[in-house]
Amino acid sequence: MQNIASKISANIIYADMSNLAIDTSKISDTIQYKYALYDKQHQKLAGNIDIDVDINAPIQKIKGDYILVDSTPRGHLGVFHIAIQENSFKKIRTELLEDMVFYFVVIFSLISLVGYYLANLFISPIINERRKLNTFIKDTTHELNTPITAILMSTGKNAALTERNMERINLSAKRISEIYKDLVYLFLQENKRVIEPTILQLDTTILEQLKYFEAFASKKGLKITHDLERTTYKIDKESFIRMFNNIVSNAIKYNKIGGTINITLKENILKVEDSGIGIKKDRLKDIFKRYYRATKEQGGFGVGLNIVHQICKAYNIKVDVKSTENEGSTFIFKLNKKEEKF
Repeated sequence: MQNIASKISANIIYADMSNLAIDTSKISDTIQYKYALYDKQHQKLAGNIDIDVDINAPIQKIKGDYILVDSTPRGHLGVFHIAIQENSFKKIRTELLEDMVFYFVVIFSLISLVGYYLANLFISPIINERRKLNTFIKDTTHELNTPITAILMSTGKNAALTERNMERINLSAKRISEIYKDLVYLFLQENKRVIEPTILQLDTTILEQLKYFEAFASKKGLKITHDLERTTYKIDKESFIRMFNNIVSNAIKYNKIGGTINITLKENILKVEDSGIGIKKDRLKDIFKRYYRATKEQGGFGVGLNIVHQICKAYNIKVDVKSTENEGSTFIFKLNKKEEKF
């Protein structure tokens, strides 16, 4: 308050020495306090203080407000005393309001940043899954459309039931059947199916499934060889067929024309080795994820290896993959017979 009083006093003295009049209306606009100017007889000349002030008391407190009296004008422009009234409540209210606005802005900014971060954290996975699902639906539609179109073309009005057309129908029907079985296994029976493992003769089951793949392999000129040792394992038959068929199906699908597929079953280890396009090293860690496709060169919808992964996990089968790009892949399944507990 003393600084304010001194500034007003200096302005009054300067105006008097310059033969200028002082505009008292501007004083209240430039300070946050109430003020009053008094003459020699302690009569108020100007100002907005509306209480009686004791001019002889330099500092006084009236009704909770502090009042400072300054006598430095010394009669310039008829002003002998300046009183400054500090409105404590108004000051506290103003400071409190300023603090509230400041903290509100800070808190609002922090909440906005945290909200944005959390929105990305929780919504991004949903968006990614939605994109994967959309891609899966498109790929599935395409996968079904190809064999269905082949069947329709082979059974049209002008199509003769030649041996070639019958083979095309047979392959297309098998492909649709495999797609259906994979989808049913993955989505409809994943959590609902009552799994009843049995002692399964793996070598016999493999030979049965290889007959199923003969036509597919023949169409690409592939040579499938096998060396199967008599092996049993406690596993649900449909689960083993899903696991084995997905691996062999990929070995055929991603193989080269005239390539080879070698299947061995020895000492509780099943290996499926192909001479196909291989898998890039940086993509090997993701191939068992649902909807993931390591390559777009061939058809597929990214659930086959996820099914394989689920089955291996359920039946204590350790799976390992070795692959070299443009040379081929080898899937190795180690049957953990010591920990068979059902």
